[in-house]
Amino acid sequence: MLLCVTASHKTASFDLLERLSRTPDDVAPTLVGMTPCVQGAVVLATCNRFEAYVEMDEPVTAAGAIGVEAVLEAVEAATGVPAAELDGAYSVHSGRHVAEHLFSVASGLESVVSGEGEIAGQVRRALKSARKEGTTSPELERLFQRASQAQRKVKNVTALGRAGRSLVRLALELADSRIADWSAERVLLVGTGAYAAVTLATLRERGAVDISVYSPSGRAEIFAAKHGIRPVAEADYARTAARSSLLITCTTATEPVLGPQHLQAPVGLAAAGCPVSPSTGSGPQRGQLVVDLGMPRNVDPAVAGLEGVALLDLETIRLHAPLEELQATDAARTVVREAADTFHVVGARQSVTPSVIALRSHIFSLLDSEIDRARARGDEDGKVEQALRHLAGVLLHEPTTRAHELAAAGRADDFAAALATLYGLSPEQPAVPAVAPLDDAATA
Repeated sequence: MLLCVTASHKTASFDLLERLSRTPDDVAPTLVGMTPCVQGAVVLATCNRFEAYVEMDEPVTAAGAIGVEAVLEAVEAATGVPAAELDGAYSVHSGRHVAEHLFSVASGLESVVSGEGEIAGQVRRALKSARKEGTTSPELERLFQRASQAQRKVKNVTALGRAGRSLVRLALELADSRIADWSAERVLLVGTGAYAAVTLATLRERGAVDISVYSPSGRAEIFAAKHGIRPVAEADYARTAARSSLLITCTTATEPVLGPQHLQAPVGLAAAGCPVSPSTGSGPQRGQLVVDLGMPRNVDPAVAGLEGVALLDLETIRLHAPLEELQATDAARTVVREAADTFHVVGARQSVTPSVIALRSHIFSLLDSEIDRARARGDEDGKVEQALRHLAGVLLHEPTTRAHELAAAGRADDFAAALATLYGLSPEQPAVPAVAPLDDAATA
């Protein structure tokens, strides 16, 4: 069975989500290694949600409760957040509801800004990470592949993408009230990942031209050369930060990369490489705006206490998120529900396929024996063989149809149990299918 344990901006505080997102890569391996009941796990950690998708061994009694307990233990072991602290901060989806939830998430329907586009890439990368760690499973593979398909259909057939806005775009729209002329801003971009590329493109759309980039991981020069902006070296970081009027951080660092010490760095003569005496003075440039798009936080909250500095972080952005565009959202949810129903029906049919194959193989084995006997008794014209094959087809038609009906109703196990009772058959499970490549072109 499929299970999802989710903590998001709808159920958990920003501080708790921040703590959960510090070491998300350790959760899935810990979870899979915790109990043989867990057949696979994929963890999705974004700036506004932390979710564990788990495939449990179906025959296990109380598999759902065991799965939730395992997730909470794995989260505590990997992130240090006590399971008791998560009480009331998460919700659980199981069975057929898991697909609808993930498809909604991938389509941006559960985001702070309804329809935001970055989440689709994050969903794809969650599966890619699980593949790399060896924690995925056939059913989780199918779930996440279909989530990407559902997201693309929502994007193509509804207006949700046009109605929704990304967190980056929303943050810069909030900054509009403080910025008269974007072309006059001295912008420092901290980070070189997918969010940084989206942020840079959005800045340029608004008219920003004076843009520098700093990378805590040392990738500033590569990013700057690719995008035609100025790289900032480690030695120049604090000085550049102090003289910038707009700073946007979007790194995956687990500790703050921008603090008061950077914004209070000496400026003026230091910018020309001249010695600076204490009397020269230091301190933030008045009118500085710092936008923190990191999760965990990239900016020390103490920055907000500096004179002349305004801090806009994800928690503030979330409070200003617009109401959903109802018509577009309703259309998108219809697409998601239909995709989830299809996922469930196809999965149910696949779950009963081994049983159907076992029954057909059993009947055909008996048929071959009877045909051999008929030939040995002189069935030279093949009429007895023809009649036997027709009879086998008639006998198999009704059980096969009934098997698919039971599967669609969630009762595939009833059919398997009947085969075991009547014929002593134990269906073989199919081998793990080859995984399809993921298109990771979307940003996150």
